[in-house]
Amino acid sequence: MDLTYLLTPVLTWLAVGPIKFLINSARQRRWAFDLVGNGGFPSNHSATVVSMATLIALREGMGHPAFGVAVTLCFVVMIDANNLRQHVGRQAAAINRLAGTDPVHRKLRERMGHTLVEIGGGIVTGILMGNLVYRLFVK
Repeated sequence: MDLTYLLTPVLTWLAVGPIKFLINSARQRRWAFDLVGNGGFPSNHSATVVSMATLIALREGMGHPAFGVAVTLCFVVMIDANNLRQHVGRQAAAINRLAGTDPVHRKLRERMGHTLVEIGGGIVTGILMGNLVYRLFVK
C-alpha cells in the first residue's frame, strides 16, 4: 500500500513546527514556547498543502485533475491564513483593550494569521518537502 500521500503532509507538518519554533526563538532571543501555534514563519498550513500539491504534480503530472483540486485547496488555505485569521487577531486585540485589567478576562492571543512573507516561506518549504518525499520514497 502506498502511503506517500499521507506521509507527505505529516512529515511537512513535523518539519515546519521545529523550524518555526527556532526562528521565533531567535527573533525573541529566548525560548518562545508562548508563540507556538498559529502565525509565524514559515506558514505551516501553506507548507502542508503545497507539499501535497507538489507531490501530486511530480507523481501524476500537472494535467491531472487531482493537481487542480490541490492547487485550489492551496489558494483557499493561503487566503484564509492571510486574510481571515489576521482579522481574528485584530478582533482579539480590540477585545483585550476593551477588557483592560479586568481580572476575569483571559487575554486572547492576538498573533493570528500570516503575512505574505510567511506564506511565501511556507510555499517554498512545501515545494522542498514535496520534492524530498518524492525523491526518497517514490522515485
